[in-house]
Amino acid sequence: MGLERVFADEPAFVPYVAAGDPTYEESLEYVEALERGGADVIELGLPFSEPIAEGSTIQEAVVRSLEGGMTPDRYFEFVEDLDVEVPLVCMTYYNLIAQYTHPETGETGPRAFAQRADEVGIEGFVVVDLPAEEAGPLREACDEFGQDLVFIIAPTTKGERLERMQENVSGYVYVQARLGVTGARDDVSDQTEESLARVDDWDVPKAVGFGIKTGEHAERIVSAGADGIIVGSALVDIVAEGAESDRSVAETAQRLESKARELKEGALAGAERAAPERSD
Repeated sequence: MGLERVFADEPAFVPYVAAGDPTYEESLEYVEALERGGADVIELGLPFSEPIAEGSTIQEAVVRSLEGGMTPDRYFEFVEDLDVEVPLVCMTYYNLIAQYTHPETGETGPRAFAQRADEVGIEGFVVVDLPAEEAGPLREACDEFGQDLVFIIAPTTKGERLERMQENVSGYVYVQARLGVTGARDDVSDQTEESLARVDDWDVPKAVGFGIKTGEHAERIVSAGADGIIVGSALVDIVAEGAESDRSVAETAQRLESKARELKEGALAGAERAAPERSD
């Protein structure tokens, strides 16, 4: 059933953090804290030097991770070192996938990347800059290794591109709640319901991201019809604050766990709020 299983019984909370931010060891602690806080799937960023579509918060996380020595091979070691039970999704850019060489087989490209990801337990991919029209090689590799391929649907995505994404998507679809770049916001976009409506007939769960910051936001998103929420910048902000202060790793991990719990509880409240409406 793949990643769809985590959306089956209740709305899923899907946090994002960059692997290795701000250091390898600290990042391990922070990812594990997110699971304790209620994460159902974790999107684990493999940093790339040219992160399009990312706001300053995640761009700075990428810089910290890269300066700390994160590479694709180090990323796979990181996944092996994690002590979590929830599914992991690799969020990255296609250049790293296309250039990757498997350390044992010597094969290069999407199949090599998917094979190595499978060996360490990664169950799916979000590839920010991969057009659906060019997804064939990675889609084939995912099918071979039993992995999911998640696409990001922007408010402007329509027509043939939307149809291609529907043909190639699996696991869940990442519904972008607003135009622009990533970043925590103080409000919920009024484009959310419209964006969800465009993928209403898709047979995969719909997870909404871009701008979700609070439990209240999560509640409103799920009550609007989302099957889950994706949160990145609000969590990366906590990591950044820890890195820039004298706060201990344990304190930062506790803050992440608390924020994760708030977001998960908000999603659950949204499902409860929507239940009477959906049963009418």
